[in-house]
Parts: sequence; structure tokens; C-alpha cells
Amino acid sequence: MEKKRVPKRVAEIQVTYSAKIKKEERHQVKCSLDIYQIVMSEIYGDDIEYVETFYVIMLNRSSEILGYKQVSKGGSSGTVVDAKVVFAPALKCHASSILLVHNHPSSSLYPSQPDKNLTKKLVDAGKLLDVLVLDHLIVTMEGYYSFADEGLI
Repeated sequence: MEKKRVPKRVAEIQVTYSAKIKKEERHQVKCSLDIYQIVMSEIYGDDIEYVETFYVIMLNRSSEILGYKQVSKGGSSGTVVDAKVVFAPALKCHASSILLVHNHPSSSLYPSQPDKNLTKKLVDAGKLLDVLVLDHLIVTMEGYYSFADEGLI
């Protein structure tokens, strides 16, 4: 008895982005303090002191926030960030630039060497993709650290 061949199929990839906020209601980012205030009021919640999470915020050419996406969630001492996952939402919404934000549950505002290495890797990847990485903030309940303000980007 001859085995019947099943035709192979190809999946269609759908890339979508839906702006649910009107242009006049978008936050415009002018400085690192703007970013900090926005993420503390709209993104981070009670778990900021317990679990490390990493977000990417997408901006248009006018520095208006198109949206944000959590790209990694770890434990109390770290999280793993994949560049492909960081840039996928930025490419979907045709972002001109991005902001990187993560918290330190330890409340330390200083970047670790892995934080610095990741930032450099993502800045370099952004250059290849023509998506500028404007800043990387480390946030805690007490304040924030800006890589751009400190001259590291």
C-alpha cells in the first residue's frame, strides 16, 4: 500500500499595528524625566520592587509615543532580553526611534556591566535597522538613571 503524500503548506505572516490613541492624545517625550513620569504612571505597577521587567517604547519622528511593549519579564535579580523581540514591535509600527526601560528590584539606580553591554548591542542593532535608540532608563520607586543623560548613548 502506497503512502499518500500530504501537500506541504506555507503560513502567511501578518504584521499589524493599530493606533488606539489619537494623535492629539499622545505623549511627547522631550527629556528623560518625561519618560520616567510616563512609565511610572502608566506602565509600572506594584511589582516594580519584586520582578525585573524590560519594556520598549516606540516613538514617531515627532517624539510622540506610538506605544509600548513588555519584551521581557524575569525574576528578582535579572531578565533576559532578545534583540529580535525588542525590535519586532518597533518595526511593526514603523517607529523612528525607541526608548528602552527596565527596573531594578534591588532599587539600585546604577547599570550593571550586562546592562551596559545590552545597551551597546541594542544601539548597534538599531543603527542597522535605522531605528535610533534614544535612551535606556533604569527605574525604581526612588528615581531613574538615564544612559543618554550620562553620555553612555
